[in-house]
Amino acid sequence: MENKLARLMRNTGSARILVPIGLALLIFGIVILVISPKNYKGTAEATVKNVSYNTDDDGNKTYDVDYVFEVDGKEYPGSAAGLDKDYSAGDSIKVYYDEADPNKNSVSGSAGIIPVIMIIVGAAVIALGIFLCVRNFRKSRELDEKTKAAAGSDKMPEILPLPKEELTEYYVSYDGKMLRPGYTVDDKNRKPIYEMAMTKNALAGSRTFTFTNQLSGETVEHQVGHTFTATYNDELFSVNSSFKFDGKNVWDVIHDRGIRIRTDLGSKFPNITYIISKDARFLATVETCGRYVHEDEAAEHKLNIPVGRYYYRVWTDGSDNDGLFLTVFAISETEQTIVE
Repeated sequence: MENKLARLMRNTGSARILVPIGLALLIFGIVILVISPKNYKGTAEATVKNVSYNTDDDGNKTYDVDYVFEVDGKEYPGSAAGLDKDYSAGDSIKVYYDEADPNKNSVSGSAGIIPVIMIIVGAAVIALGIFLCVRNFRKSRELDEKTKAAAGSDKMPEILPLPKEELTEYYVSYDGKMLRPGYTVDDKNRKPIYEMAMTKNALAGSRTFTFTNQLSGETVEHQVGHTFTATYNDELFSVNSSFKFDGKNVWDVIHDRGIRIRTDLGSKFPNITYIISKDARFLATVETCGRYVHEDEAAEHKLNIPVGRYYYRVWTDGSDNDGLFLTVFAISETEQTIVE
């Protein structure tokens, strides 16, 4: 069954990080406005007592002053920092004070534009977080409806994997060339049947990958962008990673093909198992694996320890190898363990 917690955490990831940040900015901005000098109704002419200055790397000076002023015959102290004007002891300076407590005073009549900016940015960040959360839920619901329609049901179908012995086994291997890495897919007899090879690298912009289906003889070039990963406090299920595939988010491309991915978190540690379906029908089982898992005759090749991303065993009914290997390519390139 689908991991509903995983879906909830993914769909609310944007809101869980953006909304708190926005709230903090909004609250701080409001607090600064509330306690700002603009609420100080009293004004007085103060006398500067002491002056000191600071010089920045460009030789510009700012001045810190201490002053005193009188209210109803009683003297009150005050200070101001970072003033542009060069004051001297004995100079007059206008101050604003709280009529209920003149000890609260300032040389500024307003809080300035900073708290206003904080409030505006905070509200915008909150709105963005809510928008992204709603958009994610909407996309997820649309995908559910497509899957239900394909299954001819009003409920989400349960996709059960077929026994591996009834399927065709493939092995996806990373070809780690220094400048133009890619992937090859071998059958159980180690015969290459598919290739996703980088033919043009780029530090910025899209890279060119050539997808070659050796079974059909078809070769297609695709523009693959660099991977973008967003993490939300590094919480479980909160990593959203994607890249542009022919100008479109790779997960949208995969979903448009009717493909869905369910991650089996109960799979044998440390391997991860993915159940891939297409149009509400089982398509393949994909497992992370070690590099030489298909070479059983050598003792050093019997290790089945995953080496990060890049290496996978695939069992499929062969109904959509192009879509399947694009999906494995996307999982590997984005380093995702939880995908939909």
